Amino acid sequence: MVMRKPASQASGSRRLALWKEAKKSLRRHWQFYVLIFPAVLYFLVFKYVPMLNAVIAFKNYSVVKGIWGSPWAGFKHFELFFHNPQFWTLIQNTLLLSLYQIAVGFPVPILLALALNEIRGGFFKRTVQLVTYAPYFISTVVMVSMIMLLLSPRLGIVNLGLKALGFEPVDFLGIPGLFRTVYVLADVWQGAGYSAVIYLAALAGIDPSLYEAAKVDGASRIQKIIHVDLPGLMPAAVIILILSVGSIMSVGFEKIYLLQNPLNLETSEIIATYVYKIGLLNANFSFATAVGLFNSVVNLILLVLVNLLARRISSTSLW
Repeated sequence: MVMRKPASQASGSRRLALWKEAKKSLRRHWQFYVLIFPAVLYFLVFKYVPMLNAVIAFKNYSVVKGIWGSPWAGFKHFELFFHNPQFWTLIQNTLLLSLYQIAVGFPVPILLALALNEIRGGFFKRTVQLVTYAPYFISTVVMVSMIMLLLSPRLGIVNLGLKALGFEPVDFLGIPGLFRTVYVLADVWQGAGYSAVIYLAALAGIDPSLYEAAKVDGASRIQKIIHVDLPGLMPAAVIILILSVGSIMSVGFEKIYLLQNPLNLETSEIIATYVYKIGLLNANFSFATAVGLFNSVVNLILLVLVNLLARRISSTSLW
């Protein structure tokens, strides 16, 4: 007859074994844990701890009473947002701008990386990389100032070119229908070079024997790109696409807010700018937190759904 250990004793033994294994791993890889400790501490202090303050969304927050001393309000602020006349306009503007940004901004870095990968001349390749990568380091305020100067109706180089060709000058930032295009193209200009570096790193990791096999088979450059380069890029591209869709409701605030003016507000007012104006400028912190929490929940749902879809279609996913 086999004697079995009680469940409590078995679980205690497992915990002891896991603890011994953890101590052994800590002694063996302590350098790794020291390396990741600052990053973990950063996320704990600046990301996870502030999540506790999301409770403001369910309270009538008072600065005097504090977060936990303020009275509960339930879902009052969420209801106010859902019944707000601007609700669907904000959702529409945010979604359209994000989808437009993904549709244009996602493939451009891939095409740039593929083109750079085909360049054999070292000096020319480095020059192109520098020219496309440099705008990423320009401050958002400086970038917006450059855009305004370039698109100025009177003295902007774009409108001067249109005048030279016999066309009338266009107030690009004053026409609501053109705002999304201006924003997306400016974003591509600033971020395409930086994003291309990720894909260039993925291309550098492709097995050279695949290129040799393609050469032996007589594949052209286009065929090599289709059958060797693109499959090698897919894992990185899928991860970046998942993250992009997961933040679809969180379009960059700074550039949009700086490009806004009363003329283009019809299409440039998004959830992020609305939260800033309502929450900080009008000191309505509970309402702004409710809107921001709704935004985050939608992003989380989209991230999970897209990750599940990516896992079913391909073998690459975040988890």
